[in-house]
Amino acid sequence: MKKVFKGNLALILLIIVIIVVPLIFMAESEFEGADDQAEGVIEEINPDYEPWAEPLWEPPSGEIESLLFSVQVAIGAGAIGYIFGVLKERRKKVATNR
Repeated sequence: MKKVFKGNLALILLIIVIIVVPLIFMAESEFEGADDQAEGVIEEINPDYEPWAEPLWEPPSGEIESLLFSVQVAIGAGAIGYIFGVLKERRKKVATNR
């Protein structure tokens, strides 16, 4: 039981480091989405370029856009976690039936 606790504590500390270090070193940085960066490069290459598709709905603010992206990430992480859980239980069940 102590081994599991130490492992979990190490993971929690690692998560904290992964979150805090970029906040410290990147505090003054401006973050821009990949779509905006790609649009800038395309305009540099071909100033007459016009997009052939428009979004069906544009979120009213950057915060809403971030929220929707976070929800999308959470749903994806939940689905992947569920799949890994099912696969692990199947493997455990097969191992006990041998």
